[in-house]
Amino acid sequence: MEAIFSKTRIQLCAVHQIRSSIRYVTDKDKREVIADMKPIYRAVNEEMGYENLLLFEEKWGKKYPLAVKSWLENWVNLSTFFEYDQHIRKIIYTTNPIEGMHRQIRKITKTKGAFNSEQALLKLMYLIIRDISKKWTMPAHNWALTISQLYIKFGDRIRLDKSF
Repeated sequence: MEAIFSKTRIQLCAVHQIRSSIRYVTDKDKREVIADMKPIYRAVNEEMGYENLLLFEEKWGKKYPLAVKSWLENWVNLSTFFEYDQHIRKIIYTTNPIEGMHRQIRKITKTKGAFNSEQALLKLMYLIIRDISKKWTMPAHNWALTISQLYIKFGDRIRLDKSF
């Protein structure tokens, strides 16, 4: 992604990070471990999030080193969303909406076999996304404020049109 789009910042899904970490935790401790993870991704800024991660490591690192290790190794891409305001963070901390769209695209493309050209695939993708987007009737919560904040940060990279 970064090779093609050089200004891209990667944000890993916090929900998937939690699920991944919990795989290494016994059922007895899961509730408490999850509760101790919340201050990491709900912190007001990256510094506080990292401090909370270190506290999490101090408490659980010896007992569940694999659960802590993945947070530490992925911190750069787990903490990207701290660059944004709270209302934008709610939109980008999880990849579930993207995965839902991918699932719908995959549902159609998996039955097609091979494509005779890249152009044929691109046309099909365009038609699929056009049909999927017809179902998007509800805007994101506080979308006007969100797009304004994104425009301040990425003005030269956001194309505004009448749909906003």
